[in-house]
Amino acid sequence: MKNIVIIGVGGFGREVKVLIDQINKKEKAYTILGFYDDALDCKPHYNGIPFLGTIDQLNKVTTSTSVALGIGDPATKAKIIKRLDNKNLSFPTLIHPSVQIGDDEITIGQGTIICGSCILTCNIEIGSFVTLNLCCTVGHDTTIKDFASFMPSVNISGEVLIEEQVYVGTGAKIINQLQIGKGTIVGAGAVVSKTLPPNCTAVGIPARPIKFHE
Repeated sequence: MKNIVIIGVGGFGREVKVLIDQINKKEKAYTILGFYDDALDCKPHYNGIPFLGTIDQLNKVTTSTSVALGIGDPATKAKIIKRLDNKNLSFPTLIHPSVQIGDDEITIGQGTIICGSCILTCNIEIGSFVTLNLCCTVGHDTTIKDFASFMPSVNISGEVLIEEQVYVGTGAKIINQLQIGKGTIVGAGAVVSKTLPPNCTAVGIPARPIKFHE
């Protein structure tokens, strides 16, 4: 079994702990050592797992350690990975046992987390440190680039291109043959029926940009 730690003591970090527990029920794969987080008010334990220190302290570990990002915000994920330059750290892809993944040309990058009841069909490319929360679906010929995050029950149709650090809220739907630009935020329940530019926040049915950000 490999030693693994979780970055983030918030809700999703604790859900990642549950995901690892459920992976272990199917096949013993990981020993969870504890949580790391830069928050100032961390408790000694979370759901029976100890708090071990800050991210800078994680960067100094001297033994081989797997790391799971229990963080939902794409920009925060990217900043944390940029800070972690310790060669003792590795970033496994974590996939819940209930996930349905087709056999035809699907690639998934390091550090990506796919939660329970997601469905991936065929000819899909998913980058590194992507988060697919509970019950998401990804259709054929879709590309999702690094650090993107999808909250529960997002539906992505076929032939969609999602650029880096995109955030899609709970229950949003993305129609086929569209592109979502880098850094864009899609609000919960939105229906994306037209291509969205980079660095905007889009909400509604159909989804329309309501503001732009850096």
